[in-house]
Amino acid sequence: MKLTHTIFLLTVVFLFWGCSSDVKDKSAKSTSASESKVAYTEAEATTALEAFNEHFYSKKANLYYETTEQKELGSIWTQAIFWDIIMDAYERTGDARYEQMIHDIYDGGYREYAGYNWENKEEWFIYDDIMWWVISLARAHTITGNENYLKLSKTGFDRVWRDSYDPEDGGMYWNFDHSGKNACINYPTVIAAMRLYHITDESEYLKKAKNIYRWSRRNLFQEASGRVADHKVGEDPPGFEDYTYNQGTAIGAAVMLYEETGKQQYLDDAILAANYTKEEMSNEDGILPAEGDWNEQGVLKAIFARYMDMLVEDAGQEQYLPWLQNNVNTAWRNRDEARTLMYRDYDVPAPTGKIQSYEASSAVGFMQLISP
Repeated sequence: MKLTHTIFLLTVVFLFWGCSSDVKDKSAKSTSASESKVAYTEAEATTALEAFNEHFYSKKANLYYETTEQKELGSIWTQAIFWDIIMDAYERTGDARYEQMIHDIYDGGYREYAGYNWENKEEWFIYDDIMWWVISLARAHTITGNENYLKLSKTGFDRVWRDSYDPEDGGMYWNFDHSGKNACINYPTVIAAMRLYHITDESEYLKKAKNIYRWSRRNLFQEASGRVADHKVGEDPPGFEDYTYNQGTAIGAAVMLYEETGKQQYLDDAILAANYTKEEMSNEDGILPAEGDWNEQGVLKAIFARYMDMLVEDAGQEQYLPWLQNNVNTAWRNRDEARTLMYRDYDVPAPTGKIQSYEASSAVGFMQLISP
């Protein structure tokens, strides 16, 4: 799962919200990814999720801890990403335990985050935090039929649209100060609008999705390469920072609009963004960037996984499967076998000490989505 006007806030936001580059450490590689003999199985996808839950899930709070020390809960927006992983597991297995966890995590968020009161500016202080939950609430409704999930998804979307959308110049602001328009709010807004459109059949959601996608393509998308900019501030040029979640949400937004409209340009955009991630952001063995040097960036590839799966499954682009499977096989091979935990850098052995839920989550998410 940004930028402000001042240098101080720029530094802070880059550190904690996903705009600092992550250096790939290739010196610690165990073996070349291409030499991997380990291939995960369906059963191991469940094993990996159960291990993740054992080490990070709080049965008391019904949310996830930040680290294996199990002291503090993880950040508000990443809980929505973890919730989506549980939904993936339920759809993969049909296991009633995971269906119950869908409801339990909703309850945990309700207790922890002011009853999903979107107007509470102590709990909710940037727009994309809300929008990640809007997406997940809409999906939880689709899976369970719970009408309250849909109600909260709609009110959350309306609240963000009301204050984040720029009616003069277009696009969505990422924070309450309106300091910049970032990929992490614009593309998720398209995805949320499309999910709500599919549920409600209300044409206004489709109209808003097309509107924001059009602005994003013009301001955040490099048409020649498929590279997605992290942010756009005023009249400044787009700020290009390579993050897998931005590539992923751009792919998801494009695929959803392609499915609805049949317009080839959307699919072409998604393929361009996927190719850029594979060819320019991955290492020589095709392994995705580590992302997340002890910060929430560790969760970014879990978001990328979801929307790459959409490109493969919904848009029929199966050419990406070997690449994605190689990433998961590499992460699984390098797991901490004692705890069955994987790491944000798939290409090195997972740490055996303290580890964050963020950095342990993405390979687990991949395993729920990408067939072995």
